[in-house]
Amino acid sequence: MIINIGVDHKIADIETMEIVSNDLKNLFNQLKEKYDINEYVEISTCNRYEYYIHDDFISYDEPLLDHDNKNIIIQYGDDSIIHLFRMTSGLESMIVGEDQILGQIKDSKKVADKENHCGKILDTIFLKAIHVGQEVRQKTMINQGSVSIGSAAVDLAEEIIGDLRGKCVLVIGAGEMGTLVAKAIAEKDLKAIFVANRTYFRANRLAKELGGESILIDDIGHYLANADVVISATGAPHYILTKERVAPIIEDKNAENILMIDIANPRDIDEDVKDLNVNLLNIDDLRGVAEKNKALRKNESEAAEKIISEEFDLLENSFKLMKVEDILRKIRSNMEDIRQRESEKAIVKLADSEGSVKIIDNLTKSIVNKIFYDISVNIKNAAEDEDEYLINAAEKFFINE
Repeated sequence: MIINIGVDHKIADIETMEIVSNDLKNLFNQLKEKYDINEYVEISTCNRYEYYIHDDFISYDEPLLDHDNKNIIIQYGDDSIIHLFRMTSGLESMIVGEDQILGQIKDSKKVADKENHCGKILDTIFLKAIHVGQEVRQKTMINQGSVSIGSAAVDLAEEIIGDLRGKCVLVIGAGEMGTLVAKAIAEKDLKAIFVANRTYFRANRLAKELGGESILIDDIGHYLANADVVISATGAPHYILTKERVAPIIEDKNAENILMIDIANPRDIDEDVKDLNVNLLNIDDLRGVAEKNKALRKNESEAAEKIISEEFDLLENSFKLMKVEDILRKIRSNMEDIRQRESEKAIVKLADSEGSVKIIDNLTKSIVNKIFYDISVNIKNAAEDEDEYLINAAEKFFINE
């Protein structure tokens, strides 16, 4: 069975996701320990935490999956696979059509491969999902234009404080999301852009690319006082900015003129900064921009759904063939065991010469090949015709285990 357990932006705000992510991890660890799960892929982005699991022993009525936490989504079988296809296509993203999710899912699979817990079934599903995401972007215009959390953050900033030309901007975080934000905002003819990152090399590389200035993350206080806009997107597990840290830095400045946008998950900026009258926004505040984007891409989303449906049918056919190929492998193995035993008996009865041994060996191989050919063709045809009766009969009568 394929199971997906997760929490995402559709049913939870950023604070709830932060809390539920721990519950989700605990649930997964309990399942993993109970069933000795060794085939799974973990997906973690700014808008979701999910686990994809393949296990043949977990049932639909598993007590651990019957919980009261309404913020944890549980999907089984086909539903979970289609959800993954929609994710790679950008249809499950807050900003519909964004490209980052496809790269993030590729990275998640790479980690699972490296740690040896992807497995044959999930490998097939995730490779198909990645292919679906690529097909959707090639055959539709779902990702055309400004479609990323970074660009949405910039749009939101302009809605709040107007034209960004001549503004001083501080970007905290030079990872994937920080880079997206920095590149989007650097196009606005700014007065200055500063990039801070825990790893100075990354900050310096990005700042050079944008014509800005790189700074150490420990020095952001010196630049925060002069910033009109602060956008934070680090992967830190703790707050970067708190009321206690920000207050003495901006005491001589009108705090209402400072806009802070926190697009990290977990959050970089503590909510208590609002007590200073700073205009603080987070991922939840991007929902308005997201809804506008979703409406603009309605037709492209419908085209993407059609591709997803077609590719899902192809995946189902692949699984049918995988199932019968495993049956055929076992049948062939059993036939080979019979052939060898009977050949050995015949050789003992005949004159023990090299010529007779070779003749009998070739004869029995030829018989097995001819019989097996008809069996394999019929079973593969049954799989394509969805004839489960014939497939089950072949497994029952030809395989002795």
